[in-house]
Amino acid sequence: MSTLFLRTLREDPSDAEVPSHRLLVRGGYIRRAAPGGYTWLPLGWIVYRNVERIVREEMDAAGFQEVHFPALLPREPYETSNRWTEYGDNLFRLKDRRGNDFLLAPTHEEMFTLLVKDLYSSYKDLPLHIYQIQTKFRDEARPRAGLLRGREFVMKDSYSFDIDDEGLQRSYELHRDAYIKTFDRLGLPYVIVSAMSGAMGGSASEEFLAPIDVGEDTFVRCTNCDYAANTEAVRVRPPDPIAIGDLPASRVVDTPETPTIQTLVDLINARSDLRHPDRDWTAADTLKNVIVKLKHPDGTTSALAVGLPGDREVDLKRLEAQVSPAEVGVFEPEDFAKNPALVKGYIGPGSLGENNSSGIAFLVDPRVVEGSAWITGADTPGHHVMHLTMGRDFTPDGVIEAAEIHGGDPCPNCGAALEIARGIEIGHIFQLGRRYANALGLTVLDQNGKQQVVTMGSYGIGVSRAVAAIAETGYDDKGLCWPREISPADVHIVVTGKPTDPTGPAAEELAAALEVAGLRVLLDDRIGVSPGVKFNDAELLGVPTIVVVGKGLANATFEVKDRKSGNRTDVPVGEAVAHLLDVCR
Repeated sequence: MSTLFLRTLREDPSDAEVPSHRLLVRGGYIRRAAPGGYTWLPLGWIVYRNVERIVREEMDAAGFQEVHFPALLPREPYETSNRWTEYGDNLFRLKDRRGNDFLLAPTHEEMFTLLVKDLYSSYKDLPLHIYQIQTKFRDEARPRAGLLRGREFVMKDSYSFDIDDEGLQRSYELHRDAYIKTFDRLGLPYVIVSAMSGAMGGSASEEFLAPIDVGEDTFVRCTNCDYAANTEAVRVRPPDPIAIGDLPASRVVDTPETPTIQTLVDLINARSDLRHPDRDWTAADTLKNVIVKLKHPDGTTSALAVGLPGDREVDLKRLEAQVSPAEVGVFEPEDFAKNPALVKGYIGPGSLGENNSSGIAFLVDPRVVEGSAWITGADTPGHHVMHLTMGRDFTPDGVIEAAEIHGGDPCPNCGAALEIARGIEIGHIFQLGRRYANALGLTVLDQNGKQQVVTMGSYGIGVSRAVAAIAETGYDDKGLCWPREISPADVHIVVTGKPTDPTGPAAEELAAALEVAGLRVLLDDRIGVSPGVKFNDAELLGVPTIVVVGKGLANATFEVKDRKSGNRTDVPVGEAVAHLLDVCR
């Protein structure tokens, strides 16, 4: 460490929002180069390469073959797949000196597809599984959380090519198994959840999430069965339809100064002529109609109305997953001015839908089933409608999964209660199907000599993000706690004596013997640095085994400490190498 390019910090960086960011910067693993971009310092680069090595070893062991594409790509393939437009502002676009359009690749589906099209033409060439580990670029609006969400990051992306859907399913399961082995080796806790495909397209999709409180992904787990899903992919279990029969007729009632759900419920419960015969009205009895603006990739905009029970809010991430590639924006006052039929605070189904005055599409939550009766806006200031019944008094344009999920909601599979947790996406697998093969003309001759469109799968692991996720799941109040296979060293030797003491030579001799035995050693031989600072740095850096060469040397012992548990053992000098080999292996 006397010559290592390293400076540890006592204070947290001002822009760090999550523990992994704070500790990786303080420990001298990374340094900020630009918003969303980081420089890897020597210890950090060792950790990164360890993660990359494990990913590569498991991909190779599964029989996948590595290729490598450029990060600077031409516009044409992405124009053909329509993602030059669909990616919107997230895409880094640039021109060369001749004015030709290029992009910094956010992902490489198009290039993999064209490569296989260039080289393969028969079903006999399939199945094929190829992958790369490459830098990606996405122009995040607000890059934050260090390596967890940057503009430049490294991914392992692999692709499968099969002649039919049965082959795709086999390839999908092969990758799924490889991912399980990879994350087990990385020491990352994870949950496999159903997910949305988003801008990637395709059908079946699962995410590997590391359950962490600071994670940007919210997911649900069933308390009874094995169901787990990203909240964006949760499918609400709708109640059974209700026979309309003799339900009360709808009627408009005077509800002055009730622009919010709570003021409406309070007023209705306070009026004897409107009270429910058996209980108090609640927010869940009301139908909230929320108007949003959709910005489409081609620059056009449209409005969308979402009807949902009043005890829930619109979950923007769930909504965006449903309307992708459009982006969701706020319906501004000037938009209301252009739609006089919409009375803010009192919007009801009467002003929505294709056949109504606004012409705004009206989609409702799955809980709004036929025969369900609601209290909702009457499209007149200070007025609401009681007992407005779905299927009798109004018909929406369709259904949309956009309401927030609550803990305790019924599981779509078994009906038991769901629990909600947060996590970081560390891997994602997709059954892409034929979207890119169709767009780019990837076909092969089948057994009968006929052209068949190839079906594809896409499988990603965030390699640089995994470093942060491992840090995020393995730290304490003193610093990082790396899993051994990821750590920059197996053993961190701390020398506490003076330069003239025998501790220095003893530590050098131990380090040399350990390296000969195959262990990786970080030796803190710094002169003029107090033992307290050295101990603090050892805790911060997080190497799994710490050896102190100090006062115990007078009794011919070294102190061996487990970084994670804090357990300490005095080991005779003559037994130290054998003991550490046993500990580290």
